[in-house]
Amino acid sequence: MALKFRKVQRRVLSGDDKDKVKTYAVAKSSNYCDMEKLCELISSCSAMSSADVKAILDSLNWAMGLELHSGSIVQVGEFGSFRMTLRSKGADTKEAFNASMIKKARIVFMPGSSLRWTAELTRFEEDDVKVVEKKAEDDEDDRPVIE
Repeated sequence: MALKFRKVQRRVLSGDDKDKVKTYAVAKSSNYCDMEKLCELISSCSAMSSADVKAILDSLNWAMGLELHSGSIVQVGEFGSFRMTLRSKGADTKEAFNASMIKKARIVFMPGSSLRWTAELTRFEEDDVKVVEKKAEDDEDDRPVIE
């Protein structure tokens, strides 16, 4: 199965082509896999029940939170690694900087070799759903309609 994409036009914000409009591809998600489905998929190829899998994933989430808060990089085998990064305001000098200038922390995921391999094998296919703009006489809703 191929990953579907749509073509979108965006203005270039920097570089030699600044302010030109170029066409780019944007991946289109076709479904949503929630925790229940994920647990069922994992349990179908293991000796554990779906409830056992959910308990393990909940415990993994809890343990990862503890380790990330303490500043550790969490390596989850071939799945990948997680680490914390920060976003902050700038200060003119080292002395002028303090912790209140930190805006927020983010968790960054770096996929492991097996997930990177999955991305390399992905085929692409243009999505054939067309977005049609509504006519001005239909002022009820200004969102695009998908045919």
